[in-house]
Amino acid sequence: MNQKYSEQFDAYYDEQTNEWLEDICDDPDCDLCVGRTPTPLREIFVFGSNLAGRHGAGAAKFALDNHGAIYGVGVGLQGDSYGIPTKDQNIETLPLTYIRVYVNQFIEFARHMPNLVFNVTAIGCGLAGYTPSQIAPMFSSASGLSNVRLPQEFLKVLAND
Repeated sequence: MNQKYSEQFDAYYDEQTNEWLEDICDDPDCDLCVGRTPTPLREIFVFGSNLAGRHGAGAAKFALDNHGAIYGVGVGLQGDSYGIPTKDQNIETLPLTYIRVYVNQFIEFARHMPNLVFNVTAIGCGLAGYTPSQIAPMFSSASGLSNVRLPQEFLKVLAND
């Protein structure tokens, strides 16, 4: 357990599981408890996108419908989501070298945002057609960040490298 303290909510939480370690009080007028978020750290859904920002299918559509992704924006933080392009403006699959640039930008962003927890999907392994063995190594430096959660498919590949 990695116990941390939230000054904002005057409560302890487990940084690894992103769960509160203390229950809220019964006082309906308690500003600390009434405004407390369901999880201590804001969770961000990380999905594979396209440079046109057309979030019409797969994880991108889920991000649009459930996590505040913005139609027409293909890269970066949008609401409670973060888009990593795996396709270009014409919805053609990007070369791995281009995807690596966007993954590196994401990792650098995550490194500077410790107050956010990034739940990475298996980007590039659905509609873009790549395999976890092709994409997962791009995230090897993210495996050391406590606020980045990689999908099992990527963790398996990274464990074997």
